[in-house]
Amino acid sequence: MKILFVLTSHDRLGDTGHKTGFWLEEFAAPYYAFKAAGAAITLASPKGGQPPLDPRSAEASFQTEATRRFNADAAAKTDLAHTVVLSGVRADDFDAIFYAGGHGPLWDLAEDKASIALIEAFWASGKPVSAVCHAPGVLRHATVAGAPLVKGRKVTGFSDSEEAAVKLTHVVPFLVEDELKRLGGLYGKGPDWGCFVVVDGKLVTGQNPASSAAVAAAVIAMLRNPG
Repeated sequence: MKILFVLTSHDRLGDTGHKTGFWLEEFAAPYYAFKAAGAAITLASPKGGQPPLDPRSAEASFQTEATRRFNADAAAKTDLAHTVVLSGVRADDFDAIFYAGGHGPLWDLAEDKASIALIEAFWASGKPVSAVCHAPGVLRHATVAGAPLVKGRKVTGFSDSEEAAVKLTHVVPFLVEDELKRLGGLYGKGPDWGCFVVVDGKLVTGQNPASSAAVAAAVIAMLRNPG
């Protein structure tokens, strides 16, 4: 089981002067879920090296068992500090692709040509494509036979109400829920901040940080029981 685990390289929260990046729980929870399943994980990002952490996700109120485990895990920190450059990897070398969220992906991965090509290659090969929270935004330019990949498919991602709650509706380049709907995705959501995962064929999406481990679990189940 080989997982390509993709993180953002973008660290600026629009023009606010604040920092962003990936959300810690959305890295740690899937990372350890994949590890527990015996998966070989390759961490990648557009620029390679250390991806930027959204500083808010390191605050005490957002810590979970998985993030606390990561904070004490020197080997995992070393792994994270040495992500490979996304444009240098091949879909053929992996069984599934997973995207961690945080606001960063809305600026870089959503527009990254290498990322888009990888998503399309994984999909064409019948391999799981998965993303959580803001990361389903990376699907916005991926196509199948000239149509948006998400068109007519059940999908979720960070909701408009959750974006409003964190007061970033007018900062982000696009709203994940609105964009998925605009592309013809059959968007669904659960209660704000609760675990909610949607599986449609080989597409696995999660709504928010609390959905991270469940997205990984769905991918693991898919790889163990291909059908």
